Amino acid sequence: MPYINREDRQVLDPNPPSVAEYPGDLNFQITRLVDDYIGTAPDYAAINEAIGVLECAKLELYRRIAAPYEDRKRFHNGDVYSKKVNL
Repeated sequence: MPYINREDRQVLDPNPPSVAEYPGDLNFQITRLVDDYIGTAPDYAAINEAIGVLECAKLELYRRIAAPYEDRKRFHNGDVYSKKVNL
């Protein structure tokens, strides 16, 4: 969960400041953060934790950014699904 308390944010954000301009730059920064977290003697637990964090970050990005973007595009351009789904 990225929603940590404000005091912790002051220590972690932005440390280091993001200068990513390209997808490869962002990938590099994320990889370095994960590498620092796992350390020099990775074990299954650390690897599993890092993968879990990456997966949760991906899901939160989709939930907060991608899904609303797609909803706006669907409204603007029209739905692609021909059948309504009742939830």
